[in-house]
Amino acid sequence: MEKKMARTSTKKNKEEPQAYSTMEGGSAKRRVFFVSPEIVPFAKTGGLADVVGSLPRALMKLGCECSVVMPKYRSISPEKYKLKLEIKGLAVPMGMGEMGADIYSTRLGDTHGTAYFVSNDRYFDRDGFYGTAEGDFHDNAERFAFFSRAVLEMVKALNWYPEILHLNDWQTGLVAAYLKTLYQTIPPYDRMRTLFSIHNMAYQGLFPKYILPMTGIGWEEFRHEKLEFYDQINYLKAGLVYSDALNTVSERYAQEIQTDEYGHGLQGVLKARSNDLYGIVNGIDYDEWNPATDKEIPAQYTVKNHEKKEEAKKKLLQEQLLEFKPKTPVIGLISRLTDQKGFDLIAEIIEAFLSMDVQFVVLGTGEPKYHSMLSELRERFPAKLSVALKFDNRLAKLIYAGSDMFLMPSRFEPCGLGQMIAMKYGTVPIVRKTGGLADTVENLSPDGKKGTGFVFEDYRGSDLLFTIKRAIEAFHQPKLWTELVQRAMKQDFSWDASARKYLDLYNKILGR
Repeated sequence: MEKKMARTSTKKNKEEPQAYSTMEGGSAKRRVFFVSPEIVPFAKTGGLADVVGSLPRALMKLGCECSVVMPKYRSISPEKYKLKLEIKGLAVPMGMGEMGADIYSTRLGDTHGTAYFVSNDRYFDRDGFYGTAEGDFHDNAERFAFFSRAVLEMVKALNWYPEILHLNDWQTGLVAAYLKTLYQTIPPYDRMRTLFSIHNMAYQGLFPKYILPMTGIGWEEFRHEKLEFYDQINYLKAGLVYSDALNTVSERYAQEIQTDEYGHGLQGVLKARSNDLYGIVNGIDYDEWNPATDKEIPAQYTVKNHEKKEEAKKKLLQEQLLEFKPKTPVIGLISRLTDQKGFDLIAEIIEAFLSMDVQFVVLGTGEPKYHSMLSELRERFPAKLSVALKFDNRLAKLIYAGSDMFLMPSRFEPCGLGQMIAMKYGTVPIVRKTGGLADTVENLSPDGKKGTGFVFEDYRGSDLLFTIKRAIEAFHQPKLWTELVQRAMKQDFSWDASARKYLDLYNKILGR
């Protein structure tokens, strides 16, 4: 790929709106539009929302011009977020005729960026983002086809044409398909480029083929090398096939998804596009996650006075009705309670685990069988186990700060944020060697002089239990443990480095 970037004019022209970046001092001020089904602080179900809430801010610090767009769900309060109406009744062409959208906007935090919202009561004025406890919404194919088409129509109405459309997960895959089919010969759409970020291959947006006419895309695209996937339409595959470049949220996961084990049926597509597939580890927002400034923990601390962590440990155990024991390690877990997160392994070894001198603090929700298991064990081990079956950001911070170790035995983990946050708070991670966990946590060396955590590779309960025992043994060696905690806290997972890698990737895409 060429690394050279084209110099272009910054002068706007109403007939042919500006779609290129300015160049000052040799650095490109790229114009990037993030398209996502969820964005912090407006709506969140997982790490995707954190990424799209943080990455644009980091890129703007590098001089990029960034905006974001997402659906306006019922839960997004116009009053709370000071939304203003930008476009009333935007015409959105669909296969069954034109639909209407209202476009709202607000300032993106304390930056110069803008957050846009696509509003349509039929599609988005309901409880939930993608479904309910009973299952996915029956019209998700239509909802996100409409959203994808509205994104492309709104940039024309706003007269704001990005160079890069940065798409995220299956809900945005059709944006790339539209751009390479219905919009491919229309200036300046023909100069826009797309980067498609894969946050989790397990979620693909599979729909019956009969919905294709609804999208407005012709049947000529229903082929094995395009939209067709086992006689269905696959929105994630649309993003993989039609986008100019692909990335996922860690280098290891970029390799893993090209294998049968992790590719979820699309490994062949990803292998075919391996030259266009990149891995960039997510960052974390140290304005939000930093024990030196965090007012929601009992005492603030840095690597130089991390012994103040003990105040958080005391507070955590007090709140969770567990006795404070200085020489007993507290292991924290904040997670969805699912097999993907390794709960089948935890279930296999938990009684042997709780028979050791440990205290285990769990926060999260997930599969009913694990809710039942943990509730029953809480009754049997009241001095060792606390369980909070909910999401609670304040308690999450207290667990990160007050635990000695942080457990993430995931079956697969595209990136993971918990292990990086834990290290910042001086809480040593215990992880499986997969995806972003493998990229960010270094196993403690036999001599104890290197490493930032404890890592096991084979997905077996016995290996997890052995690794927990290793961590507990290390905890009882004060000098070794102090040095390990200090190394973990010194790791830099800020968005700055990741944002520079994304900017390099944008430049590669535009320089082709």
